[in-house]
Amino acid sequence: MTGQQPLLEVDDRWGKRRLAFLRREARAGAGDRRPGLFWMSGFNSVITSSKATALDEWAEREGRALTRFDYSGHGQSDGTLADGCIGQWLADARAAFDQLTAGPQIVVGSSMGGYLALLLALAKPGRLAGMVLIAPAWNMTERLMWEEMPAQTREILAREGVWMRPSAYGEPYPITKKLIDEGREHLIDIYDLAVGCPLRILHGSKDADVPCKGSVELMNAQGNVNSRMIVIPDGDHRLAREQDIARLIEIIEEL
Repeated sequence: MTGQQPLLEVDDRWGKRRLAFLRREARAGAGDRRPGLFWMSGFNSVITSSKATALDEWAEREGRALTRFDYSGHGQSDGTLADGCIGQWLADARAAFDQLTAGPQIVVGSSMGGYLALLLALAKPGRLAGMVLIAPAWNMTERLMWEEMPAQTREILAREGVWMRPSAYGEPYPITKKLIDEGREHLIDIYDLAVGCPLRILHGSKDADVPCKGSVELMNAQGNVNSRMIVIPDGDHRLAREQDIARLIEIIEEL
């Protein structure tokens, strides 16, 4: 994908901003009566990532509707990553869901996108035909960031308001005090969480960023016969290999 992506205008408590999005319409007579797909990227990821692109190629072949967007501070959307927070990115997701989709949707969320998908499900009961989560990082700002930070890192965050977290996938990226503090307004109790639609979780057992045990806890908390978890024995956090993406698409097709 090259060139400028279309932009969705949003104006809410977080201010005016434009979100980059890509939308594929269902092919008439093929996928127009089946649920659309709504892709939610991970933290510091974009809608042109390998998984999102592969999903779009599948949607094109199958005649399925697919909507994907970049959160504020991601990709070609307005803002910077350091200025964002869970509440704002959830507002982005709700705006994109409301304005760019129609009818039942299967929400596919990766990492932070999986966390935001759970929050979206609470806000949009009845619109979700299914949910597929890839290594869902639920309560990530508290459970996976703050609680895992050594005292020295917490001191840096308190003193400077930002800590540059090393990344195995590229340059260090900012974790801000705002992100941690605001994230506490959106923590979910997984034992009091009613997803309200079929749930599938795909997780790699060798995921060093979002440990697999979190998905096990989420599944145990759901206790729903309409929920299932698939573990990739040699899978990492991204699950972006050809065989991983093929398994993801199989799961979506099963729904």
